Amino acid sequence: MSLSPHVSLTKNDDGAVLLDERRGDYWQLNHTGTAVLDTLLAGGTPADAARVLADDHPVPADRARDDVTALIDSLRSARLVETS
Repeated sequence: MSLSPHVSLTKNDDGAVLLDERRGDYWQLNHTGTAVLDTLLAGGTPADAARVLADDHPVPADRARDDVTALIDSLRSARLVETS
């Protein structure tokens, strides 16, 4: 997974902000969303990101997988990321 060419990522105290430079829209991610995105951008799989999420938060593994899938779907729908 990679950021779309028109998207920039800035980390802050609250997590991160993704800016769609074409439309001027931005998305704010909390620390959890940022950890998931960092894992995916570093070449990790959705399963890797779900493990990171489950390791850091008291959630069942299936809930972590569902949350990672939902985040990926939202980022794709907004055209903020690209997958190969």
